[in-house]
Amino acid sequence: MTQFLITALGSYGDVHPMVGLGTALAARGHRVKIVTNPYFEEVVTGARLEFVPLGSRDDYIRLSQHQDLWHPIRGPKLVLTYASARMLRPLYDLLVANYMPGETVYCGHTMDLASRVVGEKFGAPVANVIFAPGVLWTLHDSPRLKGALLGPGVPRWLKQIQFWLADTIFVQAILGGELNRLRRELGLAPVRRVFSRWLFASDLVLGLFPEWFGSPQPDWPPTTQAVGFPLWDSDADAQLSGEVQEFLSAGTPPIAFSPGSANRNAHAFFEAAVDACDRLGQRGILLTKYDHQLPVRLPTTVRHFGFVPLSKLLPRTAALVHHGGIGSCAQGLAAGVPHVVQPMSYDQFDNSRRLVRLGVAREVSVQSFRGRTVADALAPLLDSPTVAARCRELAPRCNGPAALAAACDALEQLAESHSARYK
Repeated sequence: MTQFLITALGSYGDVHPMVGLGTALAARGHRVKIVTNPYFEEVVTGARLEFVPLGSRDDYIRLSQHQDLWHPIRGPKLVLTYASARMLRPLYDLLVANYMPGETVYCGHTMDLASRVVGEKFGAPVANVIFAPGVLWTLHDSPRLKGALLGPGVPRWLKQIQFWLADTIFVQAILGGELNRLRRELGLAPVRRVFSRWLFASDLVLGLFPEWFGSPQPDWPPTTQAVGFPLWDSDADAQLSGEVQEFLSAGTPPIAFSPGSANRNAHAFFEAAVDACDRLGQRGILLTKYDHQLPVRLPTTVRHFGFVPLSKLLPRTAALVHHGGIGSCAQGLAAGVPHVVQPMSYDQFDNSRRLVRLGVAREVSVQSFRGRTVADALAPLLDSPTVAARCRELAPRCNGPAALAAACDALEQLAESHSARYK
């Protein structure tokens, strides 16, 4: 039996796929521990996995309330400073405390630097788990990153300069000091190109997305394997609540609006949602745990619900309007509905680009996100037979169980190859 130590740093969109991976590994008889913030303890224990706390609930709440969280530049800086730099030492200590020589495989979240350090120090196998292809920088089909010029007409030398500047100035300034202090104490050589050369130079880079969403590039790490969308919901076995069922059955399929599970500043998003529904004569469902963001009064044709498993809800909707998080993208593709995307930060801009390129989405910027523009983006998607056909074509290609099975196969192969070397 192998022990898999899985780190899940971030929001529900980060925790769910890691817990889904953990449940699949546990079903194969492996021991699984999930290292995450106590805010998500019930998600982990509800899946009958071992929970290892990192930080405090208040840490997560403070971060989710920070005014910079969704800024395209300050947001990533904030998250990297907290999740990657400040949590490096506590996470490293937890991973070492739970290490079983010859039996442990580390499955590190994208923001997890500690698993790579532990792997180097103890010779333990490490898999980097990434959710979206835009995380991997490439000079070929380059990701869409806010503030960078990386489109198809940009020469590779200019892309290379931008990646170098981002890694040596932005990333190094945030992560380099803390990372290299720890490495120095452990007798490890310093790292200078954290993101582009070191972080993903692991035994396995496990992409939880399909190749048709993010095709492998010649300069991706050679150990990269893209297995598909996991499509894991914590309440996937539960039925929709009676209130949700009643609303869905009371009329035509509504448009679902979701600005992200950690978004507490989506007032303008929901105001535009209600206005767009009114302009289109469509019903709507507003999804957020934080109802202070909602308009004071909602029309009878628009309802608000807290957490609803998208895998159950979206197949009964007409479209999904969201922030471009990879989990929302995947669930919308699996449900066969068109998307309108309002990307704000992180990998959202690149995910949006890929949905548009697949022919199932339109994008509306934060600056333009008003009822009229959202309605104008939705109308042609809802009326187009071509878009509907493309959605139907892609939906069956999203196979969550097959993706998780392939991920488990890759991780078990990693464990077996390392076990053979260890013995």
